[in-house]
Amino acid sequence: MSKLLHISASPRGEDSESLRIARTFTETYAESHAGDQIEHWDLWDGSLPDFAAGARAKMTVFGGGEPRGAEAEAWAAARRAFERFTSAGRVLFSVPMWNGSVPYVLKQFIDVVSQPGWIFGVDPEKGYSHLLAGRGTRVAVVYTSAVWGPGLGPEFGTDFQSTYFTDWLRWTGLTDISEIRFHPTLTGDWDDARRQADARAREIAKGF
Repeated sequence: MSKLLHISASPRGEDSESLRIARTFTETYAESHAGDQIEHWDLWDGSLPDFAAGARAKMTVFGGGEPRGAEAEAWAAARRAFERFTSAGRVLFSVPMWNGSVPYVLKQFIDVVSQPGWIFGVDPEKGYSHLLAGRGTRVAVVYTSAVWGPGLGPEFGTDFQSTYFTDWLRWTGLTDISEIRFHPTLTGDWDDARRQADARAREIAKGF
């Protein structure tokens, strides 16, 4: 039995386009993968740990030491988040655009799980190694925005959303990535954009 983990970064509930498209994906996946487990991780549910002490623990580990006290507790909480993330062979992210980039809670997730020995190694001569490579993990990402859209000029913003997040995924070693996009813009046909995004979500989910 495989597992699909949906990690969502929108707090907008029924008003969220990224969550709506993700539901289309997970419903289609459930129909096409009978018996597979589907888990939803809402990054706004308070389960992500604060990482102030964790940041100190990270530098302790970098220096070859062992975190202790509050640092050890923060490190253990980060490890639990990392293990939840890597427990699934299939991962769906729903990512709305916030101010040209990703919601801060998704950046918190990235900063919590991206630790030496877990996500990456680093060599002074060879640079980074990508520790999630070779696992066979597949990733799908729903990217949504309301103002920015492909082909629009810089007066409508710049896409630091997908460029940043895709770069992070590849840095971890996750390179089997499918994208579902919803960018109707302020003057576009929202209904048609929804139909296209839903069709793309169903297409990917069936073979995911």
